Amino acid sequence: MRGRRWKEAEDAIAAIAPICTQYDKDGIDVWFLNHRRDTGRRGPGSYTNITLADNVREIFGSVSPQGPTPFGRRLLDILGPYMRDLEKKVAASDGFEDSTQLLKPLNIIAITDGAFTDDAESVIVNVAQRLDKILAVPWQVGFQFFQIGDDPVARQYLQDLDDELGKMTHQKNLRDIVDTVPWRGDKGQTLSADGILKCVLGAVNRKYDKRDGHR
Repeated sequence: MRGRRWKEAEDAIAAIAPICTQYDKDGIDVWFLNHRRDTGRRGPGSYTNITLADNVREIFGSVSPQGPTPFGRRLLDILGPYMRDLEKKVAASDGFEDSTQLLKPLNIIAITDGAFTDDAESVIVNVAQRLDKILAVPWQVGFQFFQIGDDPVARQYLQDLDDELGKMTHQKNLRDIVDTVPWRGDKGQTLSADGILKCVLGAVNRKYDKRDGHR
């Protein structure tokens, strides 16, 4: 991801950070797939508790995009500690109605201009199975994958990922925790903070409404 695409991602995330901070004083965490600088307690490549647009622009200015697209590995870096912490808290609790009372929900917004180069699908399925096992609320963890740029391989990959995860959701009776958003630049649309936030909030609302509908 270089040039215009890199700038488009930077602008969108810079706009998101202060908006998210209005609802969560901890701000957002920013991860890069191939950036190895040890910058935070959650592992190499992570910038934590970002609250200002200027912070995002400073970070993007210090990182050079390069290498493959190892989303699966990065998801393990993020979700491994999170899921272990959640499972530990659930096991130690005397019962709960809402798992977000034990650990703050996590939304992963992934922006890519290429197909993933490792196995992200099995990581996502494993997380869904573990969340179901501990009866976590539907919005405890969510993934939103956004394509940037017009690479047809990336578009097809995200479509296939969405289709395969959809099949597994039905076949294995798993929760649906993924939304994919393909490139729409040919229709004059670009990646924007507004578009990303609408997708995230829409996914959370659908899951909340679905849970209420089953009560």
